[in-house]
Amino acid sequence: MSSVQSIPAVLAERQVPRYEIPLWLGRQHAWCVVIPVINEGPRIRRLLERMAILALDRLVDIIIVDGGSRDGSLNLELLQATRVRGLLVKTAPGKLSAQLRCAYAFALDQGYEGVVTIDGNDKDDPRAIPDFVQALRHGVDFVQASRFIDGGVAENTPASRDFAIRYIHAPMLSWASGHRWTDTTQGFRAYSRRLLMDPEVAIFRDVFMTYELLAYLSYKAPRLGYRCVELPTVRRYPVGEVPTKISSVRGNLAVLAVLVKACLGRYNV
Repeated sequence: MSSVQSIPAVLAERQVPRYEIPLWLGRQHAWCVVIPVINEGPRIRRLLERMAILALDRLVDIIIVDGGSRDGSLNLELLQATRVRGLLVKTAPGKLSAQLRCAYAFALDQGYEGVVTIDGNDKDDPRAIPDFVQALRHGVDFVQASRFIDGGVAENTPASRDFAIRYIHAPMLSWASGHRWTDTTQGFRAYSRRLLMDPEVAIFRDVFMTYELLAYLSYKAPRLGYRCVELPTVRRYPVGEVPTKISSVRGNLAVLAVLVKACLGRYNV
């Protein structure tokens, strides 16, 4: 475990939130998995243990980007046991998109050829990660997980969320981007280095603070001609629990506003 290092808020022309690096063991592979978390408790433990059983550390470097957890879930013992190579802790304001900007800037600086992102709430099956990496190896720039295509599994998805994804979110982004999407709210994705570094995409901007980056990339990447695919995955919600940081009313309205802005090109450079 390295000593804590502070990263400047702005690296060159990029706008990157401040973050610290409590743990960095160095790059081993060409690809990394970024896991954004905040107060995930036993869920992140279960996910990391599943990834360790699958020996995914032989294929990818595992990097956690923490939004400021206070539940003690990211202890050193767990990270060592599950072979996590890096822990970043965002210290600046912002939510998911701010966390992702920290992690993507770090990954690019370390020389990774591509990044897979999976949520830290243990809803997604990490067995799909090798398929994502294989797609990146074959020149795909954007891999989107989908529970709604052949081979995918959607288990215990709340009815309201299922409806919103199938009949509002995915259709709107499909229309705006010119690419058929089926599962656009999922954070289980993979991006190529060239997509993340493209100045026409310009992901390192302070306009991306909450959930904007997910909708924006689904809109922007196809319009610029990047190779985009969906791969079937398994997404399971636990019975009687909806592990999400999006509140039922205000949060969903905010996501809808982000969707409309993305589809209208409001986040374009």
